[in-house]
Amino acid sequence: MAHADDVPFALGAILDAFMFAGARVDVICLTHAQVWMMDEAPADLATLRGAEQACAAHVLGPIRVQMQDCADRRRGGACQMKLAAEVVVAADCCHPNGLLAFDTPALSGHLAHVAATSAGLLAAETLDLPVLGWTLSETVAVQLSRQFGTSFLGHHEEQIDLRVIVERARQRLASQAEAAKATPSAARHRLEILADTQSQRWLRV
Repeated sequence: MAHADDVPFALGAILDAFMFAGARVDVICLTHAQVWMMDEAPADLATLRGAEQACAAHVLGPIRVQMQDCADRRRGGACQMKLAAEVVVAADCCHPNGLLAFDTPALSGHLAHVAATSAGLLAAETLDLPVLGWTLSETVAVQLSRQFGTSFLGHHEEQIDLRVIVERARQRLASQAEAAKATPSAARHRLEILADTQSQRWLRV
């Protein structure tokens, strides 16, 4: 994933579902925060995000988290192979059956997430692993875009491979570990709009 708050505000519920089913979850975060938040952070954001991520992981359950120190602004095409290599190294330590990433069309304009997903897909080719994408339905994307003035892209119902009924109670608790000044309010409201259904697409099978 791209940012430390991607677990409590996006991926947390589906990770929780995996753990409830008996899966072991390992998370690799490629950076500590978005560059545009740096001036608004209440303290050193790298240290803050690391502490928040550890707290959120503790609330969600037995998640092992690795945090890299890549700068958000540098994660362009030239860095993709390096990032993919870091994902491969992390995967070699936990021997996963698959990878989970953002379905990047759902996050139009979020270049950090695009770069992280691209690195995951490159790593999956090396590891020969499937990649499941966290995504948004078209209905949810329209609601988010209208309410928050952001650009979210969703998929038609026939384009979504899995719809998982999730319990967001622990995800909401994990989101409270995030500092209010370092987290966009839209992320918290997103959980309310997502309700108890999480859409997924296969990015690589």
